Amino acid sequence: MLNKGLRDEEKIRIDNVLKTLRTFVFVPYPLTVLQKTDIENQLKEFALNIETLIDYSNEDLITLLMRLHFDWEQLEQFADILIEFSKAENYNFENKALAIYQYVQAESKVFSFGINTKISSLKNK
Repeated sequence: MLNKGLRDEEKIRIDNVLKTLRTFVFVPYPLTVLQKTDIENQLKEFALNIETLIDYSNEDLITLLMRLHFDWEQLEQFADILIEFSKAENYNFENKALAIYQYVQAESKVFSFGINTKISSLKNK
């Protein structure tokens, strides 16, 4: 387990990478080659790339993110990014996002109407 100082540093690092990823996927699409390269570079911070993201099972992806010390909010943000990236590039990361939302809802022990709405929306597609 990380001590408080390292936990805070890790949270800041993860938040910064997620913010950067959001700026790349929340743009008019399709993405340029440069933008895809930038996304790949940011995913490397999480020991991922687009190909491994496709290949990982939902469980393996969640396990990786938990090992990287993602908190519940960061997991939700990562799932949001997967949804937007799917829209921009026709990848199907919706099942991975759904699994992450369901994991957060079940494991955080706190009911979130926002996450519940996202789960319902994905199930109704």
